[in-house]
Amino acid sequence: MIRTRRGESSPWRNWAGTVASRPARETRPASVREVAEAVREAVADGLRVKTVGTGHSFTAIAATDGLLVRPDLLTGIRRIDRSEMTVTVESGTPLKRLNTALAREGLSLTNMGDIMEQTVAGATSTGTHGTGRDSASIAAQIKGLELVTADGRVITCSQKENPEIFAAARIGLGALGIVTAITFAVEPLFLLTAREEPMSFDRVTADFDALHAENEHFEFYWFPHTGNCNTKRNNRSSGPASPPGRVGGWIEDELLSNGAFQLACSFGRAVPSAVPAIARVSSRALSARTYTDIPYKVFTSPRRVRFVEMEYALPRQAAVTALREVRAMVERSPLRVSFPVEVRTAPADDIALSAASGRDTAYIAVHMYRGTPYRSYFTAVERIMTALGGRPHWGKIHTRDAEYFAKVYPRFAEFTALRDRLDPDRVFQNAYLRRVLGD
Repeated sequence: MIRTRRGESSPWRNWAGTVASRPARETRPASVREVAEAVREAVADGLRVKTVGTGHSFTAIAATDGLLVRPDLLTGIRRIDRSEMTVTVESGTPLKRLNTALAREGLSLTNMGDIMEQTVAGATSTGTHGTGRDSASIAAQIKGLELVTADGRVITCSQKENPEIFAAARIGLGALGIVTAITFAVEPLFLLTAREEPMSFDRVTADFDALHAENEHFEFYWFPHTGNCNTKRNNRSSGPASPPGRVGGWIEDELLSNGAFQLACSFGRAVPSAVPAIARVSSRALSARTYTDIPYKVFTSPRRVRFVEMEYALPRQAAVTALREVRAMVERSPLRVSFPVEVRTAPADDIALSAASGRDTAYIAVHMYRGTPYRSYFTAVERIMTALGGRPHWGKIHTRDAEYFAKVYPRFAEFTALRDRLDPDRVFQNAYLRRVLGD
């Protein structure tokens, strides 16, 4: 029986508090059959349909006034195929649960983002990524998808089966159907050694190409109003495992990166003139450290301080130019920015609407503490990014529209043509998709 609440108006709000909507009704299906039935019922009742995971997108990509599908019961691993080295997982499974379950089986994803609160479908559908010289986003690790389309059909796709759907649906924005299961490539569990080290802005930008080339995974954070950065290099290790000590890890990851940072951001929001001084202190608070652990414990970290974010993907060779322009803009403006700017990379991939589609990529992400005015800062940064052909992250704040995306995505028309075929009546439409994909 489909778990649908009819006639109730239950408000939904995303994690950052930037988006709220009131769906006409909700459903919590426990199987792909129930998802298909819910879609058919919604269409018969004249309702549009959207799915929401944990709400970690900053945009209104999941908002609806129709039927809201919550995949809370679509969780768990369906099967592990050790001969093919794949795992098939229900779409509502949080990445945290997938990572821990894989580790128990002696398996791991190759790469992942820096948090793991999202559902697997939510993370992949919006293009969630980490950083990597050779290994790409989570969506690029997909080997197969199960999808419920607008007419209630269940289809599967892979490189061999419905390849034209597979080429687009790995990052489908929720526009092609409801993803109900994902098959990921996995590999035997391995160890990563993380080396975290403070570095000056001038050095990290001068050596950016070398740091990228010399490390499997390289990223850094620049603290606005300072010349200071914190770098992180992750490389495979033969071991042994040497995780952060319990006390030292708590001090770095909880006390400083979350507790003290929360207080600093709150004070900066109340007294903006203090932000540059706070930034100078914050940028020197974290010390160098090296540790070795299994992948998800190295790639991911707790993020308890709430914020809003905009991120743009640029051709990798444009990253340093863009970052230097952002720094110059902040220095000549009255802006007070308490959150660091994050820089990561990815190799080119073959997914139609991936921000790294067809080009080696650098991601530049800017953040502001929740409740702090952010539009002036984000607008100024966006102007720099779009001048360099930047592609915004689908789940993070931006102002671009379909006309812009048609220029920066060579395969944009391929995606929209497939959408016309799979959802001609726009069952999965909402205001956000209308803006970014057109009618």
